[in-house]
Amino acid sequence: MRKLPQPTEQELSEGPQAVSFQIANGNARQSCLLQTHFPTKVQAQRYLLANWPAVEKMARDALATGTVEDGQIKLMMV
Repeated sequence: MRKLPQPTEQELSEGPQAVSFQIANGNARQSCLLQTHFPTKVQAQRYLLANWPAVEKMARDALATGTVEDGQIKLMMV
């Protein structure tokens, strides 16, 4: 089993990482941002992939209710 990389100096100074993704919205794409508590981008991306069904449902629920800020759906880690 691989070890996760240690956070870089830049990641430590930036704080918790966010991951961007898109979902289909009819013929268009909707930009989404998932804010996590993880210190590295790799850990944040792995979290997104491991929890994709729940994250996608949260994004679709937010889209249905119109919770869009600056053209982007912003989600917090579950």
